[in-house]
Amino acid sequence: MRTRRSVLATGFAGLAGCSGIISRSHTSRETVECLNAGAASARIGFVGDVMLGRSVNERWTGGDPAGVWGSTLSQVEELDGLVLNLECCIAEDGDRWPGKTYYFRADPSFAIPALERAGASVVSLANNHTLDFGSTALRETQAHLDGAEIAYTGAGKKRNTAVEPAVFESSGLTVATFALTDQYQEYAAGKSEAGTAFVELSNSIPSTRRLVQDIISRTQSHDPDLIVASLHWGPNWETEPDKTQEGFARWLVEQGVDVVHGHSAHVLQGLEVYQGRPIIYDAGDFVDDYVDYVDRQGVRNKRSAMFELVVTDGTLDELRVVPIHIKDETATLATGAIADWVHDTIAERSAPYDVQVKRDGDVLSVPLGEC
Repeated sequence: MRTRRSVLATGFAGLAGCSGIISRSHTSRETVECLNAGAASARIGFVGDVMLGRSVNERWTGGDPAGVWGSTLSQVEELDGLVLNLECCIAEDGDRWPGKTYYFRADPSFAIPALERAGASVVSLANNHTLDFGSTALRETQAHLDGAEIAYTGAGKKRNTAVEPAVFESSGLTVATFALTDQYQEYAAGKSEAGTAFVELSNSIPSTRRLVQDIISRTQSHDPDLIVASLHWGPNWETEPDKTQEGFARWLVEQGVDVVHGHSAHVLQGLEVYQGRPIIYDAGDFVDDYVDYVDRQGVRNKRSAMFELVVTDGTLDELRVVPIHIKDETATLATGAIADWVHDTIAERSAPYDVQVKRDGDVLSVPLGEC
């Protein structure tokens, strides 16, 4: 089938050897093609931080691994793909990285079956906990994921492999995902050192622009229908992105990214639809054992969401938002007053971007409109 990626590939070939920004300005919408993935229809889920260590690990190791997903399990099992940020290593070996306060590690006997039951398609390893137990635990994490045939991106044995996109198939769609982080530079991969895909996430920095353009160019060999940028970025507990994040997210879309999947703040931020593509500035957490910061005005870090990208007949249709409540080291579907809070919060925090949010029961819908 002819995809939007085929068009982009031609553009990249024509720009080979150039060092400037690819010319796809949002002021020239005629240069941006709508997604054209034939007759493919799919629902792809996006969630934020999945932290399976500490108390989560203690509760579910030795029991039913799928229990960590609680009442969300049937929801995630219906998806055609799931993208998440894995906020821990999955290992039995490794030594603590010196000088940190928090260390997250999950037992492979629990974490891998749990991710398999959830149908995890790709996990981002570009975050500030992947190397909590050093490169030994990173290698073990990747080996366990390989064994379960769960794709990963955002960390590797050197910088070049850390930025390599991960690719999965979903109901006739080819989805390429790359992951970057601006958190904890100490974990950054080097030319020959293992680590994360750390980079300053600003399109005003020439080296960042060149790196992203190179990553997107790498996806062309897979001819993907969708490109996802998974970003672990920004400070904790902030309920809105800053101007640099907004500018970078929009620039990514201009370069060919179809979904911007943000996480790291531990709280929900607003949604934007830019050139018909969804920007999830922060998806919050999906499961963790963190303190419930009810005393922080507006934070409510235990109230979150799962985001479902709906592709209908080869085109981007809508982004559905399913309210989530994290309790007792378990992800649960939110109902009642908590679902109301998630609905109102998403609507309020998305209002600056003129996003239409519709409610159908406990689920929200954001039309993606025309690209």
